[in-house]
Amino acid sequence: MNRNFALKLITPLALALGCGAAKAESPADYPTRPVRIVVGYQAGGPTDVVARLVAKQLQSTLGQPFVVDNRPGAGSNIASDQVASAKPDGYTLLFAAAPIASNGFVYKNLKWNVKTSFEPISQIMSAPAILAVSPTLPVQNLAELIALAKKQPGKLSFASTGNGGTQHLAGEMLKQQAGINLIHVPYKGASSVITDLVAGNVSMAFMTSISAMQYFKSGQVRPIAVASPKRLAVLPNVPTMAEAGLAGFDVDSWSGLFAPAGTPKPIIEKLQQAAIKAAGAQELRDNLLPQGAVLVGNTATEFKAYIDKDVDHMSKVFKTVKVTLD
Repeated sequence: MNRNFALKLITPLALALGCGAAKAESPADYPTRPVRIVVGYQAGGPTDVVARLVAKQLQSTLGQPFVVDNRPGAGSNIASDQVASAKPDGYTLLFAAAPIASNGFVYKNLKWNVKTSFEPISQIMSAPAILAVSPTLPVQNLAELIALAKKQPGKLSFASTGNGGTQHLAGEMLKQQAGINLIHVPYKGASSVITDLVAGNVSMAFMTSISAMQYFKSGQVRPIAVASPKRLAVLPNVPTMAEAGLAGFDVDSWSGLFAPAGTPKPIIEKLQQAAIKAAGAQELRDNLLPQGAVLVGNTATEFKAYIDKDVDHMSKVFKTVKVTLD
């Protein structure tokens, strides 16, 4: 075959294939293949539970599988690092919780920055932290807990789902404001915390209602105070920390969806719309509202403003509360 003639045949075909490939990867057509949602916590924990509910809704709305990939460890930093360095094409997302806003104050050698390494998509929910004690601990309220801790300095322990996270911060705040000495015991996820709390291997923990409500209601774990301005409707007999004697003790746990920085705006907008729809889905309402969660579903712009405000708040908190890596 004449070489010039062959080139004339091949070139249009190559161009056509190239245009087809470009069209397949166009942000307007997103998603065209499965999407991975990385979660920095154990399967079965509160963040994982919400992530899986959201993934199911995103799949229904956008027509492609959204697969949850659990990467626990290092205070959720392993997951954040993976997504921060991922290709910004919308096929690797992060479902993160509140510690993403505080880890920068605890871990000094992070490869990512919450304000610059990610594109916020939408905050899905929030829930206050609840101080709960092991049923083996002979206390019924916060005053009795503080009295016991002062009587046995350095003997009681508090669990968390990782160094520098919301639960760790809340425990350090309790130590400082109550003037007590507690041992911090970090775990990789909420399920491990609950197991040891029920067994009496740790004395107490600040928990989210999502992970612990069934244990509260069964009596396996005893909630003694809610770290929010108001009592929870689902736990009407549990006082706030202020009512129990520690004013201004508000600790909120939240979760939301992120993409790597540089992800095309049309993809962010499409994910934002789907995430907002997910936050309002009946399945999420049925599963999360009875557990004390507040469903949010805000825009990417609103979520970014919320994160910026949370980071600024954390910078002030860490000036007064000492959190060190164990």
